[in-house]
Amino acid sequence: MVSEILNPENWFLILLGLIWIIVAVLQDLRRREIDNLWNFSLIPIALAYRLGVFIFNGNYWFVLNGLIGLAIFFILHNLFYYSRLFAGGDAKLLMTLGVILPLSYNWMLNFKIFGVFILLFLLGGSVYSLIWAFCLMIMNWKNFKKEFLKQWKIYQKMFLFALVFVVLWVVFAFIINQTIFILIGLIVLLFPILFVFSKSIEESSMVKRINPDKVTEGDWLYEDVLVGGKKIKSNWEGVSAKELEIIQKKCKKKILIKYGIPFTPSFLFGFVGLLFLIWRYWWWF
Repeated sequence: MVSEILNPENWFLILLGLIWIIVAVLQDLRRREIDNLWNFSLIPIALAYRLGVFIFNGNYWFVLNGLIGLAIFFILHNLFYYSRLFAGGDAKLLMTLGVILPLSYNWMLNFKIFGVFILLFLLGGSVYSLIWAFCLMIMNWKNFKKEFLKQWKIYQKMFLFALVFVVLWVVFAFIINQTIFILIGLIVLLFPILFVFSKSIEESSMVKRINPDKVTEGDWLYEDVLVGGKKIKSNWEGVSAKELEIIQKKCKKKILIKYGIPFTPSFLFGFVGLLFLIWRYWWWF
């Protein structure tokens, strides 16, 4: 099975995927954005390679697999983006990898590859984001401490409701003699704490006041901005090209921008982890 996936036919696709992810990671870490041109250029290059392999071996499925993968990951792109799990650059990178990841002619195997990749990069991303958040907390401890106390006062009712639910849930678990259910209660109790923690990190460490000429397309405004009598609203899509032009030409004061944790390293974790599992545990696939 491993020879079916990690074969010379797919080596170039795997190399392309690694190169595009690594460069996207470097762009994201350096500028907190990924160039659209870089993301989308992977599609024609990977499809051109697939077409070349088809011409050489006569199997048109090598091309169709890339197109089908692109269609599937286009759906995932919209799902993750419009559910506000991913920013635009991350969602586009995910979509373009759909041309790379169909590494088999067996579509049951391809769906398994997709599932493992998504699971790995989400799990890796969660751990990585938590580590990043703790680093931000340590680096901005004084601001974080003040913000945490402030947010706790705002959301302490959420914790009290969760606490009441957990107490009732634990009683219920003992009544039905299913003590394993207590674990669910503990998870529920952790939610308001993690929510206040993430909100405190965001407010204390991820909001910066910058000059208008430093704003870039796609940046998230922390609050609505009034420029030349026109209100530019803060929204999930970020600053548009037209809004950016207005800000840079007419805005005379610094603007609050909200930055997110650069998530692209999670793609690298997922991709490398997938290749390792295919190589080491090929029998599972």
